[in-house]
Amino acid sequence: MANTYLTTDELSQRIKYDARTIRERLKDSVLIEGVHYMRPFGGRKILYVWEAIERDMAKVSLGIEAPIPMANGGVLYV
Repeated sequence: MANTYLTTDELSQRIKYDARTIRERLKDSVLIEGVHYMRPFGGRKILYVWEAIERDMAKVSLGIEAPIPMANGGVLYV
């Protein structure tokens, strides 16, 4: 399955949030590294996985809980 990778600015345009809000408030609290975004080749650049973000936004909108990230890297499904 092919994923669509977006920069912060491209994601900002799609979800109508300011890029700064994505970087400072959503990343690492709502958006999880390895699920919603990645750092290709171990670099500083961040690419967001559109399909994962879209899926989890829909789950929250429908009242279906998204998994809760755990400190050890796992997730808790409620």
